[in-house]
Amino acid sequence: METEILARLQFAFTIAFHYIYPPLSIGLGVILVIMEGMYLKTGNKLYERMTKFWVKIFTLTFALGVATGIVMEFEFGTNWSTYSRYVGDVFGSALAAEGIFAFFLESGFLAILVFGWDKVSPKVHFFSTIMVSLGSMMSAVWIVVANSWQQTPAGYHIVGEGINARAEITDFWAMVFNPSSVDRLSHTISGAWLAGAFLVISVSAYYIYKNRHLDFAKASLKIGLIVAACASLFQLYTGHSSAVGVSENQPAKLAAYEAHFDSSSPAPLYLFGWVNEDEQEVKFGIAIPGMLSYLIYGDTEKPVTGLNSFPEDLRPPVNLVFQTYHLMVAIGFSLIGISLLGLFFWWRGTLFNKKWLLIVFIFSVLGPQIANQIGWISAEVGRQPWIVYGLLKTSEGLSKVVTANQIIFSLVLFAIIYALLFVLFIYLLNEKIQHGPEEPDTIQSEYEHQKLVIGK
Repeated sequence: METEILARLQFAFTIAFHYIYPPLSIGLGVILVIMEGMYLKTGNKLYERMTKFWVKIFTLTFALGVATGIVMEFEFGTNWSTYSRYVGDVFGSALAAEGIFAFFLESGFLAILVFGWDKVSPKVHFFSTIMVSLGSMMSAVWIVVANSWQQTPAGYHIVGEGINARAEITDFWAMVFNPSSVDRLSHTISGAWLAGAFLVISVSAYYIYKNRHLDFAKASLKIGLIVAACASLFQLYTGHSSAVGVSENQPAKLAAYEAHFDSSSPAPLYLFGWVNEDEQEVKFGIAIPGMLSYLIYGDTEKPVTGLNSFPEDLRPPVNLVFQTYHLMVAIGFSLIGISLLGLFFWWRGTLFNKKWLLIVFIFSVLGPQIANQIGWISAEVGRQPWIVYGLLKTSEGLSKVVTANQIIFSLVLFAIIYALLFVLFIYLLNEKIQHGPEEPDTIQSEYEHQKLVIGK
């Protein structure tokens, strides 16, 4: 295989594995704030138990996220040195801001969140929970800003020529608030909230299905459903806003999303289909005529820029982008339906009696994870052949000395290590779920034991 393909596969593999964990941390962080806030407001020990249990899951996902994220930064230097040189000044500022304003904030208060229950006041502990949650989201802010600059560069100029060319920031805030950053950030954050909410829903539904920890599970499930419903509807709004932005800033990507080739005609909205790129036709597809034109412009008759407006070598792979985009949208609507259905049966008072719905809830944890992964694939493959849109092609960003054999060797090693890490994650997650939350009498006995030890 070519060096470029291997380098892209390696980075795709490492970032896809890493991206399992940060969304869970961000989503769980918000839910922890809600649960502990309810404990402070009501004094109900049930919410304290809920918070303590989900803190354990949060800590596990945080640890895996940190461990798997480090590798990608090394890959910038080993496989993509020309790209790293080109964007170094831009990414350096964004990643430095992430380290200072996000990672240190999150990790600094994490110790209080995990170990400070009996060492600080409840209000101080709640403040640390808020800071950890805020830190996790601030981390996403700077990572998405850096990635969005690749999609829609702004606030820069180019210095140097040829292999020595690089982007230099001329306006920091224009770089931060580049044309796609706000839309992409809001869409990413809402996807993370969904990941955390549906993990809570899944585990809570499992306990109810197994008739275990019922008070804990029912209260936890209700919180998860409320967060999921709000996040899924917000995801719908941010997805539409992001698509409108793509139509303005990356029209080739939008055309690939809907396999729209003819620039002179209104664009239909496909529900599904299979794209034959040679014939420029969607096979076995069902489409709503003019609907994409309406969603973008508010006019079903207005033409949308098609792929034929771009040279063939500047078009993304259409079928892959089409399939991943439509599957992401389908999952998004399914998550809206699942969360609203849960709220409906809660309102009817029959939520916990619907065994079939509990089974749906248990497996629904996979929905946000799949949607987050394929949404990333759709966005990143959709900007090809550019690694920095309109400025630097992916083929031009490769390191000049790395070989295909070296990448294959490291890719195999990463695959083995990540497989082991994933098995460890599933094992530890299952252990924590099977153990369940601490029961009140257990908590009391542990407290008495600690008092006895301290007294001695």
